[in-house]
Amino acid sequence: MTALSKLALAACALVLSLPAASAQTVGDWVLARHKGGNHWYPGVLESVSGNRVTVTYDDGDRETLSLSAVRPYNWAIGTRVECNFRGTGEWHPGVIASLSGEFVGINYNDGDKERTKTGRCRAR
Repeated sequence: MTALSKLALAACALVLSLPAASAQTVGDWVLARHKGGNHWYPGVLESVSGNRVTVTYDDGDRETLSLSAVRPYNWAIGTRVECNFRGTGEWHPGVIASLSGEFVGINYNDGDKERTKTGRCRAR
């Protein structure tokens, strides 16, 4: 193993040993585990106080939770999500096909397509 390879391996090990990056700047768009659930919902970081943050979710809900329940927003074209199909309350899996601010285009697994708001979608 070359010295460069060893250095690259050490750098990767360091990055992997760090805790998951957490958004800590007010105004950041984030994903958060609403009420400690299993899904990540998009929102904006409203305030930070020690290990507690307040998030205003894209659907209008607001919650104060642990910083460990928040991660940087990372949705992109190709990200797998579940969305509340046409606002009916039924969550369907799909893939993000387009993003434009709060609007997202979804290609659902069953072949349906929809342009909706990020507040109607979640990730695992």
